[in-house]
Amino acid sequence: MTLMQEMNQRALDAGVPLSVHLDVTYRCNERCVHCYLDHDDHGEMTTAEMLDVIDQLAEAGVFFLTLSGGEVLMRMDFFDILERARSLQFCVKIKTNAFMIGEKQADRMRELGVDSVQVSIYSHRPQVHDSITKLPGSLKRSIAGIRFLKSRGLKVTIANVLMRRNLNDYAGVQALARELDVKFTIDPTITPKMDGDRSIIGLGIGGDDLRQVFRNPDLVGNVEEFCAPSVTVDDDVLDGLPCSAGHSMCYISPYGDVYPCVQFPLPSGNVRRQKFLDIWRHSDELNEVRSIRARDLPTCSHCSHVGTCTRCPGLAYMEGNMRGPSLQDCEKSFARTGILSANMIARMKATSSLVQIQGLTQ
Repeated sequence: MTLMQEMNQRALDAGVPLSVHLDVTYRCNERCVHCYLDHDDHGEMTTAEMLDVIDQLAEAGVFFLTLSGGEVLMRMDFFDILERARSLQFCVKIKTNAFMIGEKQADRMRELGVDSVQVSIYSHRPQVHDSITKLPGSLKRSIAGIRFLKSRGLKVTIANVLMRRNLNDYAGVQALARELDVKFTIDPTITPKMDGDRSIIGLGIGGDDLRQVFRNPDLVGNVEEFCAPSVTVDDDVLDGLPCSAGHSMCYISPYGDVYPCVQFPLPSGNVRRQKFLDIWRHSDELNEVRSIRARDLPTCSHCSHVGTCTRCPGLAYMEGNMRGPSLQDCEKSFARTGILSANMIARMKATSSLVQIQGLTQ
């Protein structure tokens, strides 16, 4: 067992929220075509409220704190929030587009001991990256920000979200990461908007494109191992947790709303009306999420992929049922292994039956 696995298990056993993702604002200087957020300010928490939340998270035993947005530096008080977090010994990760990071900002992050910074880069080509962010010059400025961060000794990761319009550019972004001497991650998931709007899902990749990504050793390592069929489904698998959302981690919006995860917008309380620890311990919604095991999933519990699927309960929730399958994740499992999921088979049978019924009634 790795140190992280041990920490997570101890947090689960003790009922401690090991990790919290806190969006300090939804405001942003970019307007990314795939973004799931509403960038208007509907009354985000004040500086005093943010600092109080940080104090409450420390009291609750949180160790890992991700500060994100929107763009974190759109808040004039961001470094006040960061300073309070570091004074309480949180291990802090920052997500930013780095567009507003210069020498002064990089120096301050280094002085405060930020653990790592994640920057989204969508293409190594300005015309593609900037068309996704809708901000001319954004690639150039983001790369400059990364260079400032690296020059101060900070750990930086480039995150590349795959879409149809940048599908052919991930090798170029990976090469850029090597040139800048930073880590590189890739994500083929487009998340529905927080309000349930699924219109942006069509921007994502699937089918042969996804299979090609999953069979690229530069991205997944050992292809044979990565694409291997699912493990045997036994009681250990069926008694396992779907993911850590609501179990050892949660998400807090700029308005104080608490959710199981940033990709799981199930309203579970608000820190403006209730203490964080009370929400964490007593929220009906969080306790319902915690009660679910793999064997409680009507479709997925009978699927051969249940032990290895990346099924996200948040995506399933946004598709209509947190206990149901997520078609996006089913498609990923199929692209990876070539084996249809139970959900995909059921859908095919239903479609076939519908076609037969339509034929009989014509």
